Amino acid sequence: MIHFTRRRHRTLVSKLALSVVALSTALASPVLAADKTITAVMHSDLRIIDPIFTTAYITRDHGYMVYDTLVSTDSSFKIQPQMADWKISDDKLTYTFTLRDGLKWHDGAPVTAEDCVASLKRWAAVDGMGQKLMDFTASIEATDPKTITLKLKEPYGLVLDSIGKPSSRVAFMMPKRIAETPADKQIPEQIGSGPFKFVQGEFQPGVKAVYVKNTDYVPRKEPASWTAGGKVVKVDRVEWITMPDSQTAVNALQSGDIDFMESLPYDMLPVLEANKELTIEVSNKFGYQTLGRMNFLLPPFDNVKVRRAALLAMNQKDVLDALVGNPKYQKICGAFFVCDTPLATDVGSETLVKGNGMAEAKKALAESGYDGTPIVIMAPGDVVTLKAQPIVAAQQLREAGFKVDLQATDWQTVVSRRASQKPVKEGGWNMFFTNWVAADVSNPIANLSIGGLGKKGWFGWAENAKIEQLKDAFVRAASLDEQKKIAADIQKEAYEQVIYVPLGQYLLPSGWRKSLSGVLDGPATPLFWNVDKSE
Repeated sequence: MIHFTRRRHRTLVSKLALSVVALSTALASPVLAADKTITAVMHSDLRIIDPIFTTAYITRDHGYMVYDTLVSTDSSFKIQPQMADWKISDDKLTYTFTLRDGLKWHDGAPVTAEDCVASLKRWAAVDGMGQKLMDFTASIEATDPKTITLKLKEPYGLVLDSIGKPSSRVAFMMPKRIAETPADKQIPEQIGSGPFKFVQGEFQPGVKAVYVKNTDYVPRKEPASWTAGGKVVKVDRVEWITMPDSQTAVNALQSGDIDFMESLPYDMLPVLEANKELTIEVSNKFGYQTLGRMNFLLPPFDNVKVRRAALLAMNQKDVLDALVGNPKYQKICGAFFVCDTPLATDVGSETLVKGNGMAEAKKALAESGYDGTPIVIMAPGDVVTLKAQPIVAAQQLREAGFKVDLQATDWQTVVSRRASQKPVKEGGWNMFFTNWVAADVSNPIANLSIGGLGKKGWFGWAENAKIEQLKDAFVRAASLDEQKKIAADIQKEAYEQVIYVPLGQYLLPSGWRKSLSGVLDGPATPLFWNVDKSE
């Protein structure tokens, strides 16, 4: 007992020392005293810096710093001009985008229509909405240096919504030489036309990422609204500081060593809310859906009967109680396309939302032919919103009779490893958990996880021709009532085939020093333009 206590004491002291060293190293930078700098602890460390290569939100957030979009979504859910305005032909088959004046890449070269065409093609090769848009596209080309012409095979009402959607993957514009990088390979350099420049020389994965104001950027004149409007940068520099220990980050926020913390631990909210120097708010009022995704390529989840047994074993309440533990911020919801929306339905969700499927799960597993193959679940410990799900799911699966290999890791390793289609012994996996903002899963076309494109689709590589046919019917539907029926059919098929396991919805509070003003809300936050800092 004495030996354990001393060892634990030494471990805690070592962790504290490392946290102090990491904090001092991260915050130390050769910034002139006159520079106005925002220091932020994001929800995750940044390692992958290609926003088309991955759907990870930290990489999307990086994308908004460095890159810009042709069109954007405002707080009224309307698509607005950003880099370009547009015209639509009377027959709804031709969309003509015209680039606005003053657009330059960070290396000083002018933005051209050819750059944007290459960027759109790279994005559309891997994004769910982009892929569906290309199914309806006859051609997309640069008809002059400032004009992009997109011609459709038949009318398609989601052209602008696809190109201007606010969240992952976003149709960010890049120079042609960079955008011609195959979508399954990471881009070689970070040159955008956005409001910030990435400081490659100061990038230290695991420590910090640095952005400086792009003094050549010409913002639009409209007020900032979600990802639309004027992206006016009011500070000189933004530093994302990596602090995987939430207590260290909370202490730094309270002491003023950092200005902003994206993901506040729920159990520390009472203390933070009592601090008069802090603002505590939910920036994304639409919240998140958390989910589990199985690998359809490898046993045992290549067998739908085994997937079904796993689904029956899980329940949302246990997951949400462990993840959030506060009714104010969590919601049991079996709707694939988010509760309280026109497409919400409870079809197929009974055991998940009621938590009464364990007995049936044990019976289904016994009848499935499952041979005891261990389920490799990736369990990141460095992201507060992703810690609980794999631990709770592992417990539920074991109770049902599965053998589970819960592998501790970090989120950026999950982001890299989930792209592997290799066997488990060669770095593959069986299950991981992630979160989508509501905007990313609110309809069958936006919801990347609901696809059935097999190896061309999202990680897990579910193949389902019926779902793809229903998605085509959804975009051709003439009324909302027809869309609702089709969405319900998609959800029914998704539950029967266990395309993924929706585990409920939650809201995530962020916190910042009251020296910051102009923090924007929306479905893709945080955004660092429009934010000012007083001394």
